[in-house]
Amino acid sequence: MVAVSELRELDEEELEGRLAEYKRELLNLRFQLGTGQLDNVSRLPQVRKDVARVLTVLRDREIALVEGREPVRSSAEVLPRRTSRRARAKAEAEAVETAPDELEEEPIGDEEEPIGDEEGTDDEFDDDFDDEFDDGSEDESIDLDDLEDDEDAEDAASDDEVEGE
Repeated sequence: MVAVSELRELDEEELEGRLAEYKRELLNLRFQLGTGQLDNVSRLPQVRKDVARVLTVLRDREIALVEGREPVRSSAEVLPRRTSRRARAKAEAEAVETAPDELEEEPIGDEEEPIGDEEGTDDEFDDDFDDEFDDGSEDESIDLDDLEDDEDAEDAASDDEVEGE
């Protein structure tokens, strides 16, 4: 397994040579796997990853060339070091502690009336809505057995009409 930092230090020709070498090795490993001669099966994913690393470095250099910047030569230049969840949580907690306590909420509109004190609250609306659609009868529960009996009676009546025709 080759380190990315080593690959970044190589020039284009050496990278392309390594790429060809890794692809050739991958081909040989596949043949060995197919013929049952491969002793170290874990070498396949390692070589695939090496090919991917070389291709990534080559692509990074292509992009740098198009953007007109110098290609990255060390891994430290690529990404800043990631912080752990614990470190991020600690930093956020410290930021909250040092935040000013004098933050005041400003009202959105000109009026400063609390919500719910105006005329026509949601509860009143719900009551009006229920009254509009209430026919005065109490809710009835439906007995499924009675419903099936009614359907059977309708089916029998339709069968009698068909026979009478």
